[in-house]
Amino acid sequence: MSDLRLDATQLDRYSRHVIMDEIGPEGQKRLLEGSVLVVGAGGLGSPAIQYLAAAGIGRLGIVDDDAVERSNLQRQIVHGDADVGRPKVESAADYVATLNPDVDVETYETRLTAANVADLVDDHDVVLDASDNFATRYLLNDHCVLTGTPLSHGAIYRFEGQITTFTNDRSSADGDGDGDDTSGAGESPCYRCLFPEAPEPGTVPDCATTGVLGVLPGTVGCIQATEVVKYLLGNGELLEGRLLMYDAMDMSFETVEYRANPACPVCGDEPEIESVEDVAYEGTCEISAD
Repeated sequence: MSDLRLDATQLDRYSRHVIMDEIGPEGQKRLLEGSVLVVGAGGLGSPAIQYLAAAGIGRLGIVDDDAVERSNLQRQIVHGDADVGRPKVESAADYVATLNPDVDVETYETRLTAANVADLVDDHDVVLDASDNFATRYLLNDHCVLTGTPLSHGAIYRFEGQITTFTNDRSSADGDGDGDDTSGAGESPCYRCLFPEAPEPGTVPDCATTGVLGVLPGTVGCIQATEVVKYLLGNGELLEGRLLMYDAMDMSFETVEYRANPACPVCGDEPEIESVEDVAYEGTCEISAD
């Protein structure tokens, strides 16, 4: 912990955090010293960005290569009508700037690829996956497992959403608890343990085809932000090894437990993936044959 001190304005801004025994001034300092990369500034990323910024996350990276479209505004609430045509990272950064001057925003108007994932991810404490495609999800998972970076996952479809957290803590995998060996099955499962293979291209329609309830990503993105804040605080029970499923039509939540897969190609006992360069992420995210 650095010598960061909360000034009078910050004590006022974060007073409802500071008075809580579970957070207090030390916890708020952790948030202000924290860095989070949000991949996607759309439906899930919008509420996550808003609440992470409001909570005082000191450094917020935002990755997105899209521009705002009017059809986004029904759910992507970090953007406004005047932002149509602007890069999403720009309008999201402007929103954060007006909300909380304590937050340093770094924007990356690019698509996440195997070539740039290390440059984008490795300087952050936590990654929040708010992407809308399987290639990005598997790429983020594999890189975060290989680097031991915590990852918050969220996804939505029509009226349903799912959330889980991967701490990617492999400290128990090497047998001596020093965390030096990042291979081998540990206690922390990954996205590939939960979903070993991506669906065939074209088999899962997107929201442009099937639609999506506008308020749904607000709920899911807020839960993702909650998980990230809890991780940075080092307090509370995370959704590690638990998939939380939300049905907005039934207004129901269901939790399904899952475990690390010893045969997982990235975090299992004999991992096949040692680098993201080993995987062809477009298509079915399969391991390269070479």
